[in-house]
Amino acid sequence: MNVKTPNAIDSYVGARIRMRRQLLGMSQERLADQIGVTFQQVQKYEKGINRIGASRLQRIADVLHTPVSLFFEQGDSEPMTPRSLDLSTNGDPIAEFLQTKEGLVLNRAFLKIADRNIRETIIALVKAMAQAESHGVPLGISMAEIAVPLAE
Repeated sequence: MNVKTPNAIDSYVGARIRMRRQLLGMSQERLADQIGVTFQQVQKYEKGINRIGASRLQRIADVLHTPVSLFFEQGDSEPMTPRSLDLSTNGDPIAEFLQTKEGLVLNRAFLKIADRNIRETIIALVKAMAQAESHGVPLGISMAEIAVPLAE
């Protein structure tokens, strides 16, 4: 392995930290302050350039209000190996979606909905829209027809 090439597992864990941090709307500077490092160090963690020790990873998980296991989770169909974790060759579609502006806005807004029934209704609506679109059924609605604008 080239010394300058980040380890695939370190890169994957770093990307998961970045995803969670962004979902919470937290800056690298704020995370750095709360874990006692510089924001440049957080950048290196998120890129997989620098490895994260166990106690520091636990502190990051605490600050991001998540279990450490989130940083290692993958789809059920694939065992965790350095090759499967290489984001450059096998991107996680959920992580990729959450790195888009639309993904972040949608996720943040959805998490603010406390009523479980409303959340389930939204999920059912999105599934129905995706299924209709995949079958070539026009949905017949434009953004101009939506009364409430989406705001971040």
